[in-house]
Amino acid sequence: MKKIFTILFLIISFSANALEKKTTFDNELFQKAQSEGKVVVVSSWIKYCNSCASQMKVLNKVKNDFDNIEYFTFEITNREISDFLKVQYQTTLLIFKNNKEVYRSIGEISREEIYKAIKSSI
Repeated sequence: MKKIFTILFLIISFSANALEKKTTFDNELFQKAQSEGKVVVVSSWIKYCNSCASQMKVLNKVKNDFDNIEYFTFEITNREISDFLKVQYQTTLLIFKNNKEVYRSIGEISREEIYKAIKSSI
């Protein structure tokens, strides 16, 4: 019985990491989206981060729930992107509107708070 609970715990613990994480941030596409007047959402992640995966799950739904939103992700270990966006930590969420950063949070995974931030930026 103990083995079953251990296995279940491991499956649940790592299920958030099952989300495919990949860098989609591209500076040219980032600039293009801003020039088109889109609200641009960017999140940072690292391979074994559960809160990153949770945030990304919410943000993947956001892009389908709102018009005029562009969503990019990047691995925090990518120094070029991290330095460009001045991001030091995984699970950092940035929102840009009219070529300006209008929101920044670290570790926010609450669907309600993320949606609230995006709605206030539209």
